[in-house]
Amino acid sequence: MAEGTDHVEVRLRVPAACAHQRLDRFLCTVVGRLSRNRARRIIRAGNVWIDGSDVRPRPSLRVRRGQTVVVRKPAPVEPACSEDVTILHRDEAVLVLAKPGDLVVHPSARYLRNTLTGLLRRWWGPDHGWAMVHRLDRETSGIVVLARRGAPQAALERALQERRVRKSYLAVCWGRLDGCGRIDAPLAPAAGSRVRIRMAVDRRGGGKPATTAFRALAHGTFGGRPITLVRARPVTGRQHQIRVHLAWLGHPIVGDKLYGGDETIFLDMVEGRTSAARAAERAGFVRQALHAERIVLPHPSGGLLAVAAPVPADLDPLMAAVGRRRARAAVRRWRR
Repeated sequence: MAEGTDHVEVRLRVPAACAHQRLDRFLCTVVGRLSRNRARRIIRAGNVWIDGSDVRPRPSLRVRRGQTVVVRKPAPVEPACSEDVTILHRDEAVLVLAKPGDLVVHPSARYLRNTLTGLLRRWWGPDHGWAMVHRLDRETSGIVVLARRGAPQAALERALQERRVRKSYLAVCWGRLDGCGRIDAPLAPAAGSRVRIRMAVDRRGGGKPATTAFRALAHGTFGGRPITLVRARPVTGRQHQIRVHLAWLGHPIVGDKLYGGDETIFLDMVEGRTSAARAAERAGFVRQALHAERIVLPHPSGGLLAVAAPVPADLDPLMAAVGRRRARAAVRRWRR
């Protein structure tokens, strides 16, 4: 992303899944809440081009895998976010970071500069050579893995596809959830939702298989309501999988503005009808209480790499509610 005093240029690489799409449809696919008509107007105004080409594209241009589509847009006034990113591990091939729970990973319609990718560019320059191999939602804290572009990146992406990467998350959910279990419930876009990214359990046969293993670790009370600290291990890697599965069980994650029962909390916040503070008050907590706590992955050079991220301070009120010592002991007991 290039920046000017009054504009930004967002660079969008075309993945294999979007190859041969029309340019206007590609923009709608990768830019949230962008209509087809709006995409066409942006292209016709000369604010979209293919990197390396001098030809002014039309909305009907078919994009190719590996191309970079550049979009020029006015610089927005972005919400503030934390830059408290910690390097947990770094070697020649792999970089593991811990991000805070209010930092977007990739640029979006609402966040351009205030993102993890933007922060890395400011730290190390635009050609730093690291590529993210997975992502976290903005309000999820914890582990993000990057690899050196080229063979290390390909090796880790392949390991993810083949499910040879083990991830574990800590979540605090509403209600008392006991014991352990395995949720096998396919996911698909939520029918009838006004939020394009919202997912739902689909029992009609059209959803993608999704499996989450969970274990209740500790219990407490927060805001006069029972809560449970849960370890969740996604076997598959679907969008919002842990959040959707726990909500489907009747135990949505504390502070989840999208799956906590009323999606208008999320809509009112992102569309500017309410403040982030008011949205957090309605959701019961400042952010969704989900933390990517540990990852074990095959290192591109051989062997296994295991990395853990401490629970961040903004979750302290919930950790206190379930008992910090009890929670820590349970986490250590079941960390394997």
